[in-house]
Parts: sequence; C-alpha cells; structure tokens
Amino acid sequence: MTYSLNWDLDSIFSGGSTSTQLQERMSQLDAQIKTYRTKVDAWQPDDASQPEELAELLSLSETISKGFSQCSSFINALLSANVNDNQAKLLSGDLYAKLPTLQAAETVFSKKLTEISDEDWETLLKEEPFATIAFRLNEIRRDGKELLSEAEETIINTLSLDGLNAWSQHYDTIVASIAIPFTQSDGTTITLSAGQAFNKMMGDPDPEVRAQLFAEWEKAWGEKEDLFADTLNHLDGFRLSNYKLHGVDDYLKEPLEYNRLQKATLEAMWGTIQKNKQPIVDFLTRKAQLFGKEKMEWQDQDAPIILGEMKERTYTFDEAAAFILENFKKFSPKMADFAQEAFEKSWIEAEDRPGKRPGGYCTSLPETRESRIFMTYSNSVNEVATLAHELGHAFHSSVLWDLPQLNQDYAMNVAETASTFAELIVADATLKEAKTKEEKINLLDAKMQNAIAMFMNIHARFIFENSFYQARQKGLVSAEQITEMMVAAQKESYADGLASYHPHFWAAKLHFFIDDVPFYNFPYTFGYLFSMGIYAYANQKGTSFEEEYIALLQDTASMPTEELAQKHLGVDLTKPDFWQAGIDRVLQDIDTFMELTEDYL
Repeated sequence: MTYSLNWDLDSIFSGGSTSTQLQERMSQLDAQIKTYRTKVDAWQPDDASQPEELAELLSLSETISKGFSQCSSFINALLSANVNDNQAKLLSGDLYAKLPTLQAAETVFSKKLTEISDEDWETLLKEEPFATIAFRLNEIRRDGKELLSEAEETIINTLSLDGLNAWSQHYDTIVASIAIPFTQSDGTTITLSAGQAFNKMMGDPDPEVRAQLFAEWEKAWGEKEDLFADTLNHLDGFRLSNYKLHGVDDYLKEPLEYNRLQKATLEAMWGTIQKNKQPIVDFLTRKAQLFGKEKMEWQDQDAPIILGEMKERTYTFDEAAAFILENFKKFSPKMADFAQEAFEKSWIEAEDRPGKRPGGYCTSLPETRESRIFMTYSNSVNEVATLAHELGHAFHSSVLWDLPQLNQDYAMNVAETASTFAELIVADATLKEAKTKEEKINLLDAKMQNAIAMFMNIHARFIFENSFYQARQKGLVSAEQITEMMVAAQKESYADGLASYHPHFWAAKLHFFIDDVPFYNFPYTFGYLFSMGIYAYANQKGTSFEEEYIALLQDTASMPTEELAQKHLGVDLTKPDFWQAGIDRVLQDIDTFMELTEDYL
C-alpha cells in the first residue's frame, strides 16, 4: 500500500498559517479564558459542600486545555514543516500571549483549593467526578501551597513571554539560519539543512563523508556559539530566578516533581548504569576496530557496520509501514490497528526536504482525538525504529482519550515507555529476519545505538546540565566555559572511551533549549529501561499482555511512577535490581556482538 510522505494538517484547521478556523478557535479561547476567570473569582472554597460549581470549573478548564493544546500542536507543526513560516511564528506569539491571563486564573484556583480544610477535601475526593481525578487534584492543591500571590505570579507569567518562552523561540530562529555545506562525490557543493546534515553525518556508510560533515557541523554551530550561549544563559537564568522567588534552591525539584519521580529512583538508575559502563566502552572500541580505527570517533557512533558482501537493508516508507504493522500485531492488534489508521489518514510528516526542523516528535490533538508525527525519513533501519517510536507515543495518547483531561497529563519519563516499547518490537523483529552473520552484526549494532544513546549520550547531557545549572547559579557562563563543560561531561559519561568528542553538542541539541520541561534528558533513559521490563514481560505473554499493557498506560498520569511500577510490574524502582535486569539484556546483546565480530578483526 502507498502512503503519503506529508501529513494532513488541513483536517485540523484548513488553510495553514492563514487559517480562519484557527483564528476562530483562538478567539473562542479568549472568551473561554475570560469566562473561566470570572467563574474562578466567584467560586468560594467554603462551597466545597456544594461541589457543582467546582465540577463546572474543572470542565471549563478541560475545554480550555484541549483548545490550547490543539492550537499549539497545529502551529508547532507548521513551524516544524517550514522553519521559514513567519506567519506561524506570529501565530505562536498570539497564542502564548493568552497564557498569563489563563495562568492567573489557575493561580487563583489552585490557591483557593488550599483554603478547603483537609477534612472537607478528603470528603470531596470520595465523590465523582473528583474521585477519578483525585491524584491530579492533590497535585494541583500541593502546588497551590507553593505559589506566591496572584499579582506576583501574574507578573512572572507575563514576563516569561518575553523571557523564558522568547529565548526558547529565539533558539529556533537561530537554528533556521544554520546551513551545512556538503561537497558531493562529483565535486559539486550543496547546502543541507540542520536536519538533513545530521541524518547524513550520523548514518552515511562512507567514513570520509561522516568526517567531512562533522567538521562542517561543528564549525556551523561554533560560529554562532555566542548567540546560543546568550540564549541558554537567559533561558535557564530566568528559570533559576523563578525558582529563587519561590524559595527553591534545588533545580532538580521541578523536573523530579514533573516526572513524579523520587530522587532515590533517579540516583539508583544512574548509579547502576555507571557501574556497567565498561562493556559499552568495549563495544564502541570493537566497532571502531571494525572501521579500521583504534578508538571510536564521535561521528562514527551511529554509522552502519558493513562487512563482507553485505548490503545494508533499507526500507522505503511504505515498506517500513508494512513491517511495523506486521510486528505490532504480534504484541497488540489494537496498536497495529491504530498505526494503520495513522498511515492511512496521513498523520505523519516524513519527507526528506530542505526547510524542515531537525529531529522528530509526536504531538497530540485532543479536540479531534488524533496525533501528528514529525520526522525526516531516510530509508534506514534506524528511521524505521524512529517511526515506530513516534507511533508508540501516539498509541499511548490514543488509549487515554476517554479519560478526563487531567488523567491524560502523563509525564515525560513514562511518555517514553510506550515509544521505546514500540521501538524494541521493531529492533528485535529486524534481528530475527537477519539472513547472514554480517547482517546480524549490522542489526545488533543498530539496536545497540539506542542503548548507547540512553546510557552514554543522555547521561552526558544530564551531567552537563547539572554542571551548567551549578555554574549559572553563580552568574553568566561564557560560550567557552559551556563548551568545556560539554566535553568534560562527554568524557565522563563515555568513560574516556572516544577518540573525539562533540564540543558544540550543547548548541546543536534542541532539548537544552525547550522552555516547557527542564532536564529534558533522564526521562528518556528511564523510559528505555522501564520499557525493557515491560517488553520482557510482554514476550512471556504475547498478545494476552495487550489489556495489561493498555491498563498500565492508562495509569501513567494517575499515580507516582514508583507506585505505577509496583502496581503493574511488582518492582521497586529505588533499588538497583530492576535497573540491572534491564541493563543485563543490553549486555547480552553486547556479548553476542563481540562473539560474532571476533573473526573480522
């Protein structure tokens, strides 16, 4: 079957960045936010014994939340598909200008919840519609106790538009100007966008192409390092100032609370990974030796291993779709049916063309109960895995559509569960199809790239952000200092296992510049290892696991992460045992790889 490489956005709001439907929905949001504020002001906490007004407020808040997400996802999709869509940039500004008014109302609402006595509160949460969303209401009430006055919170939220949010958007503006020259085999030079250059740099089988592109890549980001340093300094500086105003000294407090994770769990995860670095370094060294080098170069980490007469397997977009659907069905027919719908309804933007933002993501559209997936597809096995990964995100959202909006608000760490689970299905399926020893080596390496990213690259990001936040608490940090921190973090995380590093990775990585979620790194590693445990369980049960899996996903926004793991998997995340079990599965793949490649040295 043939599927479109371009997503359908007109079914959301027709007309792109000049959509009258979008403008009408944004105008509706203005009116709904105004009504919400009026009703919040009128509601008295001592009316808790008459909960109808509270239920009405929560319903209106849900309507606004869905509308804002719908508009935001659409506008972001326009900007992702065309970084030069200036009208979409203006629309983004118009939409986010509504936030301070909404946030002011939410501040008043949260603070009013704290005025309800503990006894009345407990009574209230036993009744519907509050009982179903009790966990989330308790979080809102908890956060309300930490808020400043309404006036102070309104000032902070208003200033964030031209502070935190603006610096994040400024990063996108700088990235749009990044152009990477590439000299082709015939001597002609073409210009690649950041997204195109990255895919080719990390995946091209020719080491000279990778080296050439990496040099140009580093140069391009390095030439604008002062702009990126200003952006990072002010973005995180704003965040730290906000923490200080709220009496918070620990910059990990917000990311841990957002991810509903205990610090003991995070420490157990990284501590266990740290103890298992050497086999991964050995793997990277062996791979470098297969490339004729003594030690792994940064740009070679994701390069394919082509041995003997093997030709690397490729998948057209349609072939990738068929492969994913076939293998999803073995674990979850419902997940396969959902993915089929996503392909047939053109929910995926996959075309390889200039002008697109680098990277990939999945975004939810709660009003139409759909998702959209953004990526730049390039026919490799890795891109098949990425496509499966994003479809996993979309499936996760789909099983929550019937729940109250508050119970759909899962955190990033468990968001990576369904995506990584889907990716593991595809990785193992490709391995099982290997016809030769050389092909199995190639596919084992492709599978290992994910583990290396989670245990080494993302660990480096976490170490770097820790260092940067500590330095930023004392004042501005120069581009030179930031670059030194990045290299030091990479050397520590990779246990000095590389021959070269990526000094300006901090500038090239969008995740450091996102204004929404701080420390956009450790949740990936958590999700990877958490899904390892789920995947092992699923392999034992086959499709009979489907309903248990969906039940787990439906609980992801309704309890702390540790409780979720205990309830559905019977494990304690604060202990190293769970993490070691997941890592052991990776080490088994490394052992197989080392054994298979011994004869090729």
